[in-house]
Amino acid sequence: MRLLVCSLAALAALAVPAAGGTLGIRVPAGFRVETFAGGLSKPTAMAYGPDGRIYVTQTGGTLVAIKRGTRSPRVLVRGLRTPLGLAWRSSTLFVSEQGRLERFRLSGGRLQDRRVLVRGLPFGRHQQDNVVVGPGGGRLYWGSGSTCDICHEKDRRSATILSLRPDGTDLRVVARGLRNPYGLAFQPGTGRLYATVNGQDEIGTQSDPEPAEMLVVVRRGAFYGWPGCWPNARTLRLSGRCRGVTQPAAYLEPHSSADGLAFYTGHSFPRSYAGNVLIAEWGEYLSGRFGRRVVRVRLAPNGRARSVTTFAAGFAHPLALLVDRNGGLLVADWGPGVVYRIQARGRP
Repeated sequence: MRLLVCSLAALAALAVPAAGGTLGIRVPAGFRVETFAGGLSKPTAMAYGPDGRIYVTQTGGTLVAIKRGTRSPRVLVRGLRTPLGLAWRSSTLFVSEQGRLERFRLSGGRLQDRRVLVRGLPFGRHQQDNVVVGPGGGRLYWGSGSTCDICHEKDRRSATILSLRPDGTDLRVVARGLRNPYGLAFQPGTGRLYATVNGQDEIGTQSDPEPAEMLVVVRRGAFYGWPGCWPNARTLRLSGRCRGVTQPAAYLEPHSSADGLAFYTGHSFPRSYAGNVLIAEWGEYLSGRFGRRVVRVRLAPNGRARSVTTFAAGFAHPLALLVDRNGGLLVADWGPGVVYRIQARGRP
């Protein structure tokens, strides 16, 4: 994400909504927002486990499980290194951390057989982000952020999407030139892998901020431009040295830190939401007009965005998104340690 991993703790001092409260969160007409769970400590990622519980990683290196109404989640795992992503493959849990990937197995209601599958990956300004299981379960896909704002990386695994087998072998670079590919999700029905990407910090001014954040379709062997080419927020075109650079699927607000994303796969929102991409924007546009919100991206059949609009706003630092089993959208707000649930009125 745009805000440095090393500075997350400092952000806790910022003004945030009271724990458990929904004051100030704005949703569209016909929707409601409620507190789903509280008592979390800076949640970073969420995923359903095979036991029906929702597992959540936390910045300080812990993992907990929650359900509707949880107020004081019990810590299940400690000693993780700034975990920013988790994914389940059957009863196996993968956790993405700073410089490494760990694996756990769920047995008898407990996480056991802990093992580091990959270690020694480069990190610095950014680190390893979300991890997802590919179609068919044969490979994992993983965001690996740059070690700097603008530089030429020495390690080819930086600023990339990585892929590996579930046993940790056959690590490959899938795509390059992605400064910080934070959120990952496969589009149901097409198998396309989408990623949110945070752009450079030191471009533009207060009155003319640059660059845009972007949503991309991850294609094998593709190059997305960093550090010499960037998405221009004013022209909605690529700028810089852009020969051979793959176009983004969507241009997002500059300096908004586009992070967690989820495809809406439920059946309780209006039909127009089916298949839409929902993206958490952690930061805010320099003018303060946008940010700290969830945006809605409508996609065309070719995978490009038809439109990008605000879905919900007023969060402290929304980071992780998850569509729950009843079709509601769960939003993990990092600052207050609360998971909010957004649901169409009249639905469970």
